[in-house]
Amino acid sequence: MSECSSDCSSCSADCSSRQGAEDFRAHLAPGSSVKHVYAVMSGKGGVGKSLVTSMLASAFAAKGFRTAILDADLTGPSIPKSFGVKREELMVTGAEDDDENALLVPPVSSNGVRIISGNLLLEHEEDPIVWRGALIASAVKQFYSEVFWDDIDYMFVDMPPGTGDVPLTVFQSLPVEGIIMVTSPQDLVAMIVSKAVNMAKQMDIPVLGIVENMSYFECPDNGKRYNIFGESHIDEVAYALGVKVLAKLPIDPKVAELVDNGRAAELDVTPLEDAVRLITAVSAFKKD
Repeated sequence: MSECSSDCSSCSADCSSRQGAEDFRAHLAPGSSVKHVYAVMSGKGGVGKSLVTSMLASAFAAKGFRTAILDADLTGPSIPKSFGVKREELMVTGAEDDDENALLVPPVSSNGVRIISGNLLLEHEEDPIVWRGALIASAVKQFYSEVFWDDIDYMFVDMPPGTGDVPLTVFQSLPVEGIIMVTSPQDLVAMIVSKAVNMAKQMDIPVLGIVENMSYFECPDNGKRYNIFGESHIDEVAYALGVKVLAKLPIDPKVAELVDNGRAAELDVTPLEDAVRLITAVSAFKKD
């Protein structure tokens, strides 16, 4: 084998050097439009990532924007149940005589949020999705490209926890403009948040800020705040990573009650006002 001269014009070899970088980008279906995409990410599960996603989508819907949630957490989907959306509300358009042209039409929540999720494809919501990572990642990509997204202003992607196949697929395939990181006040937070932030940096996607969920519990009897999960160090962690703390959400039984009963549309979104303002500003900059 001859040594490579780096002059592809005089070489007939079909080597990796002459092949362009693989394009992983997903493209919207004809007639679909999504102006801005933001991912909600966590380094570990059980910290309230889906709650923050629901609140952000509801906040923008309340401002009159056409808003959507792409539930990328296929093995632990909670968005449809949180909003009380059922499988029967998922529709198909464009099939007619050719199934290849069929597009899913996402159901709309009571407050106008369009939702696509793996759970909407299952006959029973309790059925598990037992797929390998590559297949799950492919399905997430299809949620973007094979769904009729009708003039969406803001799409929020509810990511699975960690830094595996699905986050990589989302960051490579979808036009994500920024990431909201969700965490909780535990000792492992520094390491876990750092991993997720470092992945975002590697993918060249800005982390807009951190939302700390379950930050404290405010006793209704005496008004005192109790740190159920220990003293928070999120401010120090965020400072070290060079990102903002956008909100500290309390433990609130009313929130759990609303979500459990499919009434996420009624959540109080005012604690995320700073996050909403920042996302709006970033979107305006991107538009310009």
